[in-house]
Amino acid sequence: MVQIDDVIVSLDVFREKFLCDLHACKGECCIEGDAGAPVELEEVEKLEEVLPVIWDDLAPEAQEVINRQGVVYTDEEGDLVTSIVNGKDCVFTCYDEKGYCYCAIEKAYREGKCNFYKPISCHLYPIRIGDYGPYKAVNYHRWDVCKAAVLLGKKENLPVYKFLKEPLIRKFGAEWYQELENVAKELEAQHLI
Repeated sequence: MVQIDDVIVSLDVFREKFLCDLHACKGECCIEGDAGAPVELEEVEKLEEVLPVIWDDLAPEAQEVINRQGVVYTDEEGDLVTSIVNGKDCVFTCYDEKGYCYCAIEKAYREGKCNFYKPISCHLYPIRIGDYGPYKAVNYHRWDVCKAAVLLGKKENLPVYKFLKEPLIRKFGAEWYQELENVAKELEAQHLI
């Protein structure tokens, strides 16, 4: 582990390789799991604001869940997460003609229809952020549905922290990320990664 400001970073973030392979997984991370994606409290309002923009892209079942319980709920562990359909699928999923699953929010963002990318936990995956008193913990999360991403990451020799440069800057800022890169260089020089 290394510490940058009030953030503790697991060495796995430097050591492990990762590169999403949508052709292999077809977006399975949005439709598998036992709860929705973690959501920060300040993101709930943004999710509600973007809803009219993406409404027609959502499945009727997702619309029904949102109408009944809203865009988020509190899961068994007490965390705020996106609402789900069929006990596992995020309500914000949509599909293309090939059957690939996409985030309707991200799709709208990329089309210039809204200014919210998607929940930061989704953007940061496979990193999960934990809160430990005054510290945040940045940990690499292993999940079977991402096997293809691990293989492609190894093939391309792309460490998790480089794959997630944009969302890490979004979460912690450019200066923090620059320090993360400096730490990576030091760890490499010491043959620790």
